[in-house]
Amino acid sequence: MRKKKESLRASILESLKNRKNSHPRPASKPDRPEGTLIASYNVHKCVGADRRFDPERTSRVIHEIDADVIGLQEADTRFGERTGILDLRRLERETGLIPVPITGTSKAHGWHGNVVLFKQGTVRDVHQIKLPGLEPRGALIAEIELAHGGSIRIIAAHLGLLHRSRAQQTRLIVDLMNDGSEMPTILLGDLNEWRLGDRSSLNTFQTAFGPLPPAVPSFPSTLPLLALDRIMANRRGIISAVEVHDSPLARVASDHLPIKAVVSLEASEAEARSRSQTA
Repeated sequence: MRKKKESLRASILESLKNRKNSHPRPASKPDRPEGTLIASYNVHKCVGADRRFDPERTSRVIHEIDADVIGLQEADTRFGERTGILDLRRLERETGLIPVPITGTSKAHGWHGNVVLFKQGTVRDVHQIKLPGLEPRGALIAEIELAHGGSIRIIAAHLGLLHRSRAQQTRLIVDLMNDGSEMPTILLGDLNEWRLGDRSSLNTFQTAFGPLPPAVPSFPSTLPLLALDRIMANRRGIISAVEVHDSPLARVASDHLPIKAVVSLEASEAEARSRSQTA
């Protein structure tokens, strides 16, 4: 127990050190990296760290990120008849991002608040998964054929606050991965796991996604100490190091910072060929 507490304490101290030595990036967009830029962002129902409801500000952060594929969490109201909060039509006009279509909802943007937006591609398949647990939680699975070539499967999820629920939810997601598909798969979202070491529910993902990538603190946005948001892939080497999108606007627009990474489908195809040759 002491070792686990020391590990968490070390992680927090490292986050504080990095935060002290870092500065917010300017709002101007840097050069786009090669590959498919993916991102995950818990928009906190468009309520910022200043407790102000401002969907316009949230949309500006999404515009800053300029992702090819982005998963949003808490993009709908939570209680009663779920209603979408963002102006998706305006977001499409300004960024080219369009939502993966879902069924069974009239006013909601997504599935249990999960929305997947993408640019220039074709959705081949969509699954809306109800996750087990005491809270109403879900995962959205979308297979997207990208316009510039290659296909990718996105699993966008928002796991529960209770450890027992997260353990059930991670096992279900891993079971869904055992469908025999060789498609490159990216799991992203707010996984709500702050534990480190053996007690972390994220360890279950290692059977499908391999060793977990390094944790990148993204919560709370004003002083990120915990890596609640994650991006991981089922193929080794196909995603770059995960980074936070740390801008002055992102620090106030939500209680989470967005995270992002670049997917190289060429690396994925090379790994697939290598595995087939050694099989």
